[in-house]
Amino acid sequence: MRAANVEPHLFVILGATGDLNRRKILPALCRLMTEVDPANRCRILGVARRTNVDDNTFRSMACESLAESGVPADQAQRWCNSTLFHQALGKAAPEDYQALAERIRRIEKEHNLPGNRVLYLALPPAAFPSTIAGLGEVGLHTSPGWTRLVIEKPFGQDIASAIKLNEIVHRHFDESQVYRIDHYLGKETVQNLLVFRFANAIFESVWNREHVQSVQITVAEELGVENRAAFYDQTGALRDMVQNHVTQLLTLLTMEPPSTLDADAIRYEKVKVLRSLSPIQPDDVVFGQYARGEISGEPVPGYREEPGVAPDSGTETYAAMKLDLRTWRWQGVPFFIRTGKRLPHRLTQIAVTFHAPPICLFETSGTCMIHANVLLITLQPDEGFQLFFDVKEPGEPLALRTLPLHFRYEEAFGPLPDPYHTLILDVLFGQQALFVHADETEASWALYTPLLERKLEVHPYPAGTWGPPEAERLLSGMGPDALALWRHEK
Repeated sequence: MRAANVEPHLFVILGATGDLNRRKILPALCRLMTEVDPANRCRILGVARRTNVDDNTFRSMACESLAESGVPADQAQRWCNSTLFHQALGKAAPEDYQALAERIRRIEKEHNLPGNRVLYLALPPAAFPSTIAGLGEVGLHTSPGWTRLVIEKPFGQDIASAIKLNEIVHRHFDESQVYRIDHYLGKETVQNLLVFRFANAIFESVWNREHVQSVQITVAEELGVENRAAFYDQTGALRDMVQNHVTQLLTLLTMEPPSTLDADAIRYEKVKVLRSLSPIQPDDVVFGQYARGEISGEPVPGYREEPGVAPDSGTETYAAMKLDLRTWRWQGVPFFIRTGKRLPHRLTQIAVTFHAPPICLFETSGTCMIHANVLLITLQPDEGFQLFFDVKEPGEPLALRTLPLHFRYEEAFGPLPDPYHTLILDVLFGQQALFVHADETEASWALYTPLLERKLEVHPYPAGTWGPPEAERLLSGMGPDALALWRHEK
């Protein structure tokens, strides 16, 4: 946690009565403000279309949400009463945005705030363009202090929409004001990828094609679409997870060392990775959709049986692909990425498989006993690292066993903060290193949009399995150890 206090500011949440604000944003703000704003100089203004919500109603709703997140009731009540306000946006007409601007200035004057503002869009993506334009047209893109615009993912639906949205953003806001949020980048273990690579020469020295055979990145979800069916059926796994979360992990894993740790230097190296990826061929992609199955021994419906999903839906709930990087460091190393819903359990993990020794000195009955060294980087739920290597079992005959060296975050540091806690704090301190630049969004969409346009076949897979069996063909020629990792058999 940073020792310094944040500057006094007004934190404006557009979409304040939505699920994201109730579950994530408000609890994070409540907890971190007690640490970085002990004098209670900052204020929060919730904004929503509903006209039947006033300050007191909003405070009551917020107190309920904070209680559900574990904040003591008396603490939540005091904080809400002293910090929270609400402004109805009605039909979001120009006069409604003008009223919002006037309310912002009035709160700032009444509470002696210097004009520092965060404008957080906790909204459905379809509302981004009109909201950004509405804020800009009434002058809320500038202020007596600083102004920072936070935009949730997904940023666009394809390359054309991402470019158009960036144009709208830049019509009113400078890129230095914009914070495109990806909550995966707020995870301590994701940030630690940079420390792991660039602070430990033993690993960076083997982080290349000379030593790495292949890399697998898995982002698995046990849950189905839950209450997001209307959104998800128009989105799918590629847009929802691959274009942002999975690709961000890939860039941090493969980028070159930045010249410094400031935002521009890190973003520059990440964009270089995206622009170095070879065009993805249809044969290197497998889409899937979960059917009926079992999760933790309980039956669950198939995707097309979920409420709100079209019975003939062709939306993919699983995406796997093989990627190739045309760089000096990674040429020839295959990267296998996959994500899916209704997989056996929740898991975000990177598996780096190193080359086996060129000559096998340890054999039994003509079979080599050596296994390739594997580094597992687990980002959730059991955050940490495991490095697997072979050792000799005691006694005779000669036998080898693969065992891990391990590090677990919770063992060393206790529970980790919620990613929104970390990211909101970075917004308040004006640090953009963990946020996505306009160039990144467009470079990523340029890579994946051709796949969306091809309407690839979607293969069924039973809920509770690791995806359609067709995905295993992507690992053809990689050997049994790589396939065992893919199947989570080791």
